[in-house]
Amino acid sequence: MMNVYEQVAQNKFKSNLVLILFVAFISLAVYAITYAFNLNDGFLMLAVGISVISALGSYFYGDKMVIALNHARPATREEFFDFYTVTENLAMADELPMPKLYVIDTPAMNAFATGRDPQHALVCATTGILQRLNRTELEGVIGHELSHVKNYDIRLMMIVSLLIGTLSILTNLAFRSSLFGGGRRRSNNSSDGEFGAILMIVGLVLAIFSPIIATLVQLAISRRREYLADASSVKLTRQPSGLISALQKLESDNIPFTQASSATATLYISNPFKDHKFSNLFSTHPPLEDRIAALENML
Repeated sequence: MMNVYEQVAQNKFKSNLVLILFVAFISLAVYAITYAFNLNDGFLMLAVGISVISALGSYFYGDKMVIALNHARPATREEFFDFYTVTENLAMADELPMPKLYVIDTPAMNAFATGRDPQHALVCATTGILQRLNRTELEGVIGHELSHVKNYDIRLMMIVSLLIGTLSILTNLAFRSSLFGGGRRRSNNSSDGEFGAILMIVGLVLAIFSPIIATLVQLAISRRREYLADASSVKLTRQPSGLISALQKLESDNIPFTQASSATATLYISNPFKDHKFSNLFSTHPPLEDRIAALENML
Protein backbone atom coordinates (compact mmCIF):
# COMPACT_ATOMS: atom_id res chain seq x y z
CA MET A 1 0.00 0.00 0.00
CA MET A 2 1.39 3.43 -1.01
CA ASN A 3 0.68 6.82 0.49
CA VAL A 4 -0.69 9.65 -1.63
CA TYR A 5 2.74 11.16 -2.35
CA GLU A 6 4.06 7.82 -3.62
CA GLN A 7 0.93 7.37 -5.75
CA VAL A 8 1.38 10.80 -7.33
CA ALA A 9 5.08 10.16 -7.98
CA GLN A 10 4.41 6.71 -9.47
CA ASN A 11 1.66 8.01 -11.73
CA LYS A 12 3.84 10.88 -12.95
CA PHE A 13 6.67 8.44 -13.72
CA LYS A 14 4.42 6.01 -15.62
CA SER A 15 2.72 8.83 -17.50
CA ASN A 16 6.03 10.39 -18.54
CA LEU A 17 7.44 7.00 -19.54
CA VAL A 18 4.48 6.26 -21.82
CA LEU A 19 4.79 9.75 -23.31
CA ILE A 20 8.51 9.33 -24.03
CA LEU A 21 7.91 5.94 -25.68
CA PHE A 22 5.06 7.46 -27.68
CA VAL A 23 7.24 10.30 -29.01
CA ALA A 24 9.96 7.77 -29.89
CA PHE A 25 7.41 5.61 -31.74
CA ILE A 26 6.00 8.58 -33.69
CA SER A 27 9.53 9.68 -34.65
CA LEU A 28 10.42 6.17 -35.87
CA ALA A 29 7.15 5.85 -37.78
CA VAL A 30 7.54 9.22 -39.51
CA TYR A 31 11.13 8.43 -40.52
CA ALA A 32 10.35 4.91 -41.73
CA ILE A 33 7.25 5.96 -43.70
CA THR A 34 9.12 8.87 -45.30
CA TYR A 35 11.90 6.46 -46.35
CA ALA A 36 9.62 3.64 -47.51
CA PHE A 37 7.51 5.90 -49.74
CA ASN A 38 10.44 8.05 -50.92
CA LEU A 39 8.74 11.23 -49.71
CA ASN A 40 10.48 14.57 -49.95
CA ASP A 41 10.56 17.08 -47.11
CA GLY A 42 7.57 18.95 -48.51
CA PHE A 43 5.19 16.14 -47.55
CA LEU A 44 6.37 16.15 -43.96
CA MET A 45 6.14 19.95 -43.74
CA LEU A 46 2.61 19.85 -45.16
CA ALA A 47 1.53 17.21 -42.62
CA VAL A 48 3.05 19.16 -39.74
CA GLY A 49 1.53 22.42 -40.97
CA ILE A 50 -2.01 21.05 -41.21
CA SER A 51 -1.73 19.46 -37.77
CA VAL A 52 -0.34 22.63 -36.17
CA ILE A 53 -3.13 24.79 -37.60
CA SER A 54 -5.75 22.34 -36.35
CA ALA A 55 -4.08 22.06 -32.92
CA LEU A 56 -3.76 25.84 -32.50
CA GLY A 57 -7.44 26.30 -33.32
CA SER A 58 -8.33 23.75 -30.67
CA TYR A 59 -5.80 25.23 -28.23
CA PHE A 60 -7.11 28.80 -28.35
CA TYR A 61 -10.80 28.20 -29.03
CA GLY A 62 -11.36 24.67 -27.72
CA ASP A 63 -12.93 25.79 -24.44
CA LYS A 64 -15.54 27.87 -26.26
CA MET A 65 -16.33 25.00 -28.64
CA VAL A 66 -16.68 22.55 -25.74
CA ILE A 67 -19.10 24.83 -23.90
CA ALA A 68 -21.17 25.30 -27.07
CA LEU A 69 -21.19 21.57 -27.90
CA ASN A 70 -22.42 20.68 -24.39
CA HIS A 71 -24.99 23.50 -24.16
CA ALA A 72 -23.43 24.67 -20.89
CA ARG A 73 -24.32 27.90 -19.13
CA PRO A 74 -22.43 30.02 -16.57
CA ALA A 75 -22.80 28.99 -12.92
CA THR A 76 -23.38 31.75 -10.39
CA ARG A 77 -22.47 31.74 -6.71
CA GLU A 78 -26.10 32.37 -5.77
CA GLU A 79 -27.55 29.43 -7.71
CA PHE A 80 -24.73 26.90 -7.12
CA PHE A 81 -23.23 27.94 -3.78
CA ASP A 82 -21.43 24.65 -2.97
CA PHE A 83 -20.02 24.31 -6.48
CA TYR A 84 -18.72 27.87 -6.43
CA THR A 85 -17.29 27.90 -2.90
CA VAL A 86 -15.73 24.42 -3.12
CA THR A 87 -13.94 25.41 -6.35
CA GLU A 88 -12.92 28.76 -4.85
CA ASN A 89 -11.46 27.15 -1.73
CA LEU A 90 -9.60 24.37 -3.56
CA ALA A 91 -8.21 26.74 -6.20
CA MET A 92 -6.88 28.95 -3.41
CA ALA A 93 -5.38 25.96 -1.58
CA ASP A 94 -3.71 24.74 -4.79
CA GLU A 95 -2.51 28.26 -5.68
CA LEU A 96 -4.54 28.36 -8.89
CA PRO A 97 -6.56 31.23 -10.36
CA MET A 98 -10.30 30.84 -9.88
CA PRO A 99 -11.57 29.08 -13.05
CA LYS A 100 -14.77 30.01 -14.81
CA LEU A 101 -17.67 27.78 -13.77
CA TYR A 102 -20.37 26.31 -16.01
CA VAL A 103 -23.22 23.85 -15.59
CA ILE A 104 -25.03 21.51 -17.97
CA ASP A 105 -28.71 21.00 -17.25
CA THR A 106 -29.04 17.22 -17.14
CA PRO A 107 -29.78 14.69 -14.39
CA ALA A 108 -26.79 12.59 -15.55
CA MET A 109 -23.72 12.80 -13.31
CA ASN A 110 -20.49 14.12 -14.78
CA ALA A 111 -17.97 16.96 -14.76
CA PHE A 112 -14.94 18.15 -16.71
CA ALA A 113 -12.27 20.85 -16.87
CA THR A 114 -10.67 22.42 -19.92
CA GLY A 115 -8.55 25.38 -20.89
CA ARG A 116 -5.05 25.81 -22.27
CA ASP A 117 -3.53 26.88 -18.93
CA PRO A 118 -4.59 27.75 -15.35
CA GLN A 119 -5.23 31.37 -16.36
CA HIS A 120 -7.77 30.28 -19.01
CA ALA A 121 -9.35 27.30 -17.27
CA LEU A 122 -12.97 26.42 -16.74
CA VAL A 123 -14.73 23.73 -14.75
CA CYS A 124 -18.11 22.42 -15.82
CA ALA A 125 -20.46 20.11 -13.90
CA THR A 126 -23.86 18.66 -14.62
CA THR A 127 -26.77 19.67 -12.41
CA GLY A 128 -27.20 15.96 -11.71
CA ILE A 129 -23.80 15.60 -10.06
CA LEU A 130 -24.22 18.85 -8.12
CA GLN A 131 -27.55 17.68 -6.72
CA ARG A 132 -26.47 14.15 -5.77
CA LEU A 133 -23.03 14.69 -4.22
CA ASN A 134 -22.48 16.00 -0.73
CA ARG A 135 -19.85 18.67 -0.15
CA THR A 136 -17.02 16.23 0.67
CA GLU A 137 -17.72 14.18 -2.47
CA LEU A 138 -17.90 17.35 -4.54
CA GLU A 139 -14.49 18.40 -3.18
CA GLY A 140 -13.04 15.12 -4.48
CA VAL A 141 -14.49 15.69 -7.95
CA ILE A 142 -13.48 19.35 -8.17
CA GLY A 143 -10.03 18.45 -6.84
CA HIS A 144 -9.71 15.93 -9.69
CA GLU A 145 -10.67 18.55 -12.29
CA LEU A 146 -8.38 21.23 -10.85
CA SER A 147 -5.56 18.67 -10.91
CA HIS A 148 -6.05 18.32 -14.67
CA VAL A 149 -5.65 22.08 -14.89
CA LYS A 150 -2.54 22.23 -12.69
CA ASN A 151 -0.94 19.25 -14.45
CA TYR A 152 -1.51 20.92 -17.86
CA ASP A 153 -3.28 17.81 -19.11
CA ILE A 154 -5.22 19.72 -21.79
CA ARG A 155 -1.97 21.05 -23.23
CA LEU A 156 -0.36 17.61 -23.03
CA MET A 157 -3.20 15.89 -24.87
CA MET A 158 -3.12 18.65 -27.50
CA ILE A 159 0.56 17.82 -28.17
CA VAL A 160 -0.30 14.12 -28.35
CA SER A 161 -3.14 14.88 -30.79
CA LEU A 162 -0.78 17.01 -32.88
CA LEU A 163 1.71 14.13 -33.18
CA ILE A 164 -1.04 11.66 -34.09
CA GLY A 165 -2.50 14.15 -36.58
CA THR A 166 0.88 14.60 -38.25
CA LEU A 167 1.37 10.84 -38.51
CA SER A 168 -2.15 10.28 -39.87
CA ILE A 169 -1.85 13.02 -42.49
CA LEU A 170 1.63 11.85 -43.53
CA THR A 171 0.34 8.29 -43.93
CA ASN A 172 -2.51 9.48 -46.15
CA LEU A 173 -0.12 11.59 -48.21
CA ALA A 174 2.24 8.62 -48.55
CA PHE A 175 -0.46 6.35 -49.96
CA ARG A 176 -1.72 9.08 -52.30
CA SER A 177 1.84 9.75 -53.45
CA SER A 178 2.37 6.06 -54.24
CA LEU A 179 -0.86 5.97 -56.25
CA PHE A 180 -0.11 9.10 -58.28
CA GLY A 181 3.65 8.74 -58.61
CA GLY A 182 4.65 11.54 -56.25
CA GLY A 183 7.58 11.68 -53.89
CA ARG A 184 11.19 11.75 -54.97
CA ARG A 185 13.18 9.32 -57.00
CA ARG A 186 15.52 7.11 -54.98
CA SER A 187 19.07 7.29 -56.23
CA ASN A 188 20.22 4.28 -58.23
CA ASN A 189 23.56 4.58 -56.44
CA SER A 190 21.96 4.07 -53.07
CA SER A 191 23.99 1.68 -50.96
CA ASP A 192 21.56 1.30 -48.09
CA GLY A 193 21.69 -2.44 -48.62
CA GLU A 194 20.03 -4.75 -46.15
CA PHE A 195 19.27 -1.98 -43.65
CA GLY A 196 17.44 -0.01 -46.32
CA ALA A 197 15.35 -3.03 -47.27
CA ILE A 198 14.42 -3.66 -43.66
CA LEU A 199 13.56 0.01 -43.11
CA MET A 200 11.37 -0.01 -46.20
CA ILE A 201 9.44 -3.04 -44.92
CA VAL A 202 9.08 -1.43 -41.49
CA GLY A 203 7.83 1.77 -43.12
CA LEU A 204 5.20 -0.07 -45.14
CA VAL A 205 3.98 -1.97 -42.07
CA LEU A 206 3.87 1.20 -39.96
CA ALA A 207 1.99 3.07 -42.66
CA ILE A 208 -0.81 0.53 -42.24
CA PHE A 209 -0.79 -0.05 -38.49
CA SER A 210 0.81 3.04 -36.89
CA PRO A 211 -2.41 5.13 -36.74
CA ILE A 212 -4.10 2.33 -34.78
CA ILE A 213 -1.08 1.84 -32.50
CA ALA A 214 -0.79 5.61 -31.93
CA THR A 215 -4.46 5.88 -30.98
CA LEU A 216 -4.12 3.03 -28.47
CA VAL A 217 -1.08 4.72 -26.92
CA GLN A 218 -3.01 8.00 -26.78
CA LEU A 219 -5.69 6.17 -24.79
CA ALA A 220 -3.02 4.79 -22.45
CA ILE A 221 -1.63 8.28 -21.82
CA SER A 222 -5.12 9.62 -21.13
CA ARG A 223 -5.82 6.81 -18.65
CA ARG A 224 -2.57 7.43 -16.80
CA ARG A 225 -3.47 11.12 -16.48
CA GLU A 226 -6.81 10.12 -14.94
CA TYR A 227 -5.03 8.09 -12.27
CA LEU A 228 -2.69 11.03 -11.68
CA ALA A 229 -5.62 13.45 -11.34
CA ASP A 230 -7.29 11.10 -8.83
CA ALA A 231 -4.12 10.88 -6.72
CA SER A 232 -3.52 14.63 -7.01
CA SER A 233 -7.09 15.29 -5.85
CA VAL A 234 -6.50 13.23 -2.71
CA LYS A 235 -3.22 15.06 -2.13
CA LEU A 236 -5.13 18.36 -2.34
CA THR A 237 -8.24 17.46 -0.30
CA ARG A 238 -6.59 14.98 2.12
CA GLN A 239 -9.77 12.88 1.93
CA PRO A 240 -9.66 9.80 -0.32
CA SER A 241 -13.10 8.78 0.97
CA GLY A 242 -14.75 11.78 -0.69
CA LEU A 243 -13.55 10.94 -4.20
CA ILE A 244 -14.10 7.21 -3.65
CA SER A 245 -17.72 7.83 -2.67
CA ALA A 246 -18.21 10.17 -5.63
CA LEU A 247 -16.79 7.60 -8.09
CA GLN A 248 -19.04 4.92 -6.59
CA LYS A 249 -22.07 7.12 -7.24
CA LEU A 250 -20.84 7.76 -10.79
CA GLU A 251 -20.41 4.01 -11.30
CA SER A 252 -24.03 3.35 -10.29
CA ASP A 253 -25.43 6.23 -12.34
CA ASN A 254 -27.43 4.85 -15.27
CA ILE A 255 -29.04 8.09 -16.49
CA PRO A 256 -28.14 8.66 -20.18
CA PHE A 257 -26.00 11.73 -20.79
CA THR A 258 -27.67 12.85 -24.00
CA GLN A 259 -25.71 16.12 -24.28
CA ALA A 260 -22.36 14.32 -24.40
CA SER A 261 -20.53 14.14 -27.68
CA SER A 262 -17.69 11.88 -28.76
CA ALA A 263 -15.65 15.02 -29.49
CA THR A 264 -15.62 15.96 -25.79
CA ALA A 265 -15.83 12.53 -24.12
CA THR A 266 -12.13 12.57 -23.18
CA LEU A 267 -12.65 15.55 -20.87
CA TYR A 268 -15.18 14.06 -18.45
CA ILE A 269 -14.34 12.58 -15.06
CA SER A 270 -16.34 9.51 -16.08
CA ASN A 271 -16.78 8.04 -19.54
CA PRO A 272 -20.20 9.34 -20.69
CA PHE A 273 -20.58 6.32 -23.00
CA LYS A 274 -19.76 3.70 -20.36
CA ASP A 275 -22.83 1.62 -21.20
CA HIS A 276 -21.77 1.16 -24.82
CA LYS A 277 -20.35 -2.18 -25.95
CA PHE A 278 -16.53 -2.35 -25.82
CA SER A 279 -16.49 1.08 -24.10
CA ASN A 280 -13.77 0.05 -21.65
CA LEU A 281 -11.48 -1.24 -24.39
CA PHE A 282 -11.44 2.00 -26.36
CA SER A 283 -12.17 4.41 -23.53
CA THR A 284 -9.93 7.31 -22.57
CA HIS A 285 -10.80 6.53 -18.93
CA PRO A 286 -9.80 3.56 -16.79
CA PRO A 287 -12.76 1.52 -15.44
CA LEU A 288 -14.22 3.24 -12.39
CA GLU A 289 -13.74 0.13 -10.27
CA ASP A 290 -9.98 0.23 -11.01
CA ARG A 291 -9.77 3.87 -10.04
CA ILE A 292 -11.67 3.18 -6.82
CA ALA A 293 -9.33 0.28 -6.00
CA ALA A 294 -6.28 2.53 -6.53
CA LEU A 295 -7.74 5.14 -4.20
CA GLU A 296 -8.58 2.53 -1.57
CA ASN A 297 -4.90 1.58 -1.50
CA MET A 298 -4.20 5.03 -0.09
CA LEU A 299 -6.44 4.51 2.95
